[in-house]
Amino acid sequence: MTEILLDALFQPFELKSLKLRNRVVMAPMTRSFSPEGVPGADVAEYYRRRASHGVGLILSEGTVIDRPASSNDPNIPHFHGDAALAGWQRVIDGVHAAGGAMGPQIWHVGSVRSPMTDWVPASGIESPSGLIDATRTRGVAMTEEAIADTIAAFARAAADARRLGFDVVEIHGAHGYLIDQFFWGATNRRTDQYGGATLKARSRFAVEVVRAVRRAVGEEMPIVMRLSQWKQQDYAVRLAESPDAMAEWLVPLVEAGVDILHCSQRRFWDAEFPEIDGAGGLNFAGWAKKLTGAATITVGSVGLSGDFLGAFGGETSQPASLVNLIQRLERREFDLVAVGRALLSDPAWVHKLRERGPLAGFKPADLATLY
Repeated sequence: MTEILLDALFQPFELKSLKLRNRVVMAPMTRSFSPEGVPGADVAEYYRRRASHGVGLILSEGTVIDRPASSNDPNIPHFHGDAALAGWQRVIDGVHAAGGAMGPQIWHVGSVRSPMTDWVPASGIESPSGLIDATRTRGVAMTEEAIADTIAAFARAAADARRLGFDVVEIHGAHGYLIDQFFWGATNRRTDQYGGATLKARSRFAVEVVRAVRRAVGEEMPIVMRLSQWKQQDYAVRLAESPDAMAEWLVPLVEAGVDILHCSQRRFWDAEFPEIDGAGGLNFAGWAKKLTGAATITVGSVGLSGDFLGAFGGETSQPASLVNLIQRLERREFDLVAVGRALLSDPAWVHKLRERGPLAGFKPADLATLY
């Protein structure tokens, strides 16, 4: 790989108040190393280490909002409460001291079970319609009062992120969790204002969350939203089967205040609509940028030979070529590149890439450590 190819990845990026030294983003990855929801010194060092090795923007693991049903694991960090927020203050201070930028990913899991534990919140489980997928029930359908309280909790978390000095805030709207359960017709069968026959109608909850977050953080702090077509409940699901449907889904989110769309795919090189532009056509992030004009982040098996599903099945991944990624970045198909498992395994991945050092692969055993 030549220097010219890598140059695109190491260009600075600016948007509103956000100023990044390069285009590399650390993707959110649930780690479950925060007992009773409080991130400790080990979590702070985990993020600082990656900032010190050159990651441009770090997006935290999912952090749950101040809603009793928002979590499915007692070791997932909270983004509320004095103890947890003090822990996050140490995290962001360390990242900034190392020259990096960071945002928390704020999250409500909805009715999704944790693969790590059978723990459930004492308050019970809530979701749009009391469903985990098209056929299975779990928990209860949210009342309109519960929906209003949840929107307010997202806004409080965003306000705290701004107060603590984070650079962005990311709303988790992907992978079959609560916001995504509102998007998905299989799990949103509501007949009130938060349901509907169309994806646009079912996006109302997400739009209201974004508007509340925007009011909480002001106009200059960028809002990122993570989205996916697939769901962990059903990897074959596609919310938008055409560019027109995707525009009806994404444009209202951008109009409500989202600055950066974080477009999750299993493999970044997969064309989103190959029937339109071929097998090498625009990926999800590319279409999202084209349809909305917003900045986008691509993600999905960057730098590795296998996707994350294989990782959870115990498969090891080897380093893979970045030529296709860099070519797409040079064409401005997307703006930023999120790296997950490669950075989980090696905090110095960005530094090694830039210096042409040997890159490590990914081993499933790395999931059990916080290094």
